[in-house]
Amino acid sequence: MKIKSATLFPLSIPLQAPMKMSGETVTHANTLLLRLVDGGGKEGWGETSAAPLMTGETLGSVLANTAYLLKAAKEVSWTDPCQIGNIQSRFLYANTSAKSCVELALLDLFAQAKEEPVWSLLRKVHRIESLAAPDPLPVLRMLGGSLETEIADALALRDQGYRHWKIKVGVHDLNSDLRRVAAICAALEGDTISADVNGAFTLEQAVEFCRSDLTSRLSFVEQPIAADHSISDFVNLKTASPLPICLDESIHGIDTINVCADNGVMDGASLKLIKLGGMLPGMRAAIELEKRGLNLNLACKVAETALSAAATASIGFAMNGAPWGLSMSNAYLEYDICDVPLAASQGRLRVEQLNSVGIGVVPNPSLVKKAVSKEWGIIEC
Repeated sequence: MKIKSATLFPLSIPLQAPMKMSGETVTHANTLLLRLVDGGGKEGWGETSAAPLMTGETLGSVLANTAYLLKAAKEVSWTDPCQIGNIQSRFLYANTSAKSCVELALLDLFAQAKEEPVWSLLRKVHRIESLAAPDPLPVLRMLGGSLETEIADALALRDQGYRHWKIKVGVHDLNSDLRRVAAICAALEGDTISADVNGAFTLEQAVEFCRSDLTSRLSFVEQPIAADHSISDFVNLKTASPLPICLDESIHGIDTINVCADNGVMDGASLKLIKLGGMLPGMRAAIELEKRGLNLNLACKVAETALSAAATASIGFAMNGAPWGLSMSNAYLEYDICDVPLAASQGRLRVEQLNSVGIGVVPNPSLVKKAVSKEWGIIEC
């Protein structure tokens, strides 16, 4: 397979409401769409996002790196999905966001050529075809706003079938966060509820948070301290915490999973394609977590379109599960770029939505053009 043409669409899509996190407040999805066209005229789509605090990439830098990578990619005869990562690394060091974008579009084309969904192709590549037909994936919803708004929104969504939740903490003072968590847990008794710190706590604050009676009903705490803490700090936290620990910003692939798991500092991990370099390394990471008996959370960056949601969900369907939930962030956008965006039914995403050949969703060109960033514009590569 040869790439005939490539088009980059840097997007800026408003969120329905600002998403406040410990290190930033997100008002727009700054994300990059890629359209590849092969020699037969088939289109493959990819997406990646700016995440300065997670991957070090702004929209401008990921745009430049992806354009650079595409110049080399257009000269390659792509014959084996398993070689995508190795071939890309010959042309560009690190830059997992750009590599994820190109890999997604290539896998879309490979799956179309084989006339199967991407999630099925992922199973074959990793030789786990014998797994049962995929069960629906539990979709995790993020809560935000005032406490009254958070609880009202959660109860309304709960009536729609949602049972997995994420509370963003580390934005307010510790006592306020403790009271918020206790109130939300009481309102959602029995559900899977996590608190995402995004590394904002000191070690002392993290221990106090995890040991408090007010947080005792949490299912897990995500990234309580920053990734640049020493491994001994993570050991001390895990030893002191009665709550399960999920790591996100600390996890960038198999190597970091092995370090954290070997030191016994986590009970599970949150996997994002932009950190790992795409679906194939994402699958390897998910398989490693399963081998070690660790829990899996699959998450899109805040915020991405239905395209990234489909790619992230494909790992969950290939693995047949994500015990700590799937976080699709297209639900927080003012509008999506697909005519039929991915959406949960009764709080779960069903594989039937991704059973068409390829990635399973097709962007609407007019919606894509509507979302193009005024700062950058469309780029033909």
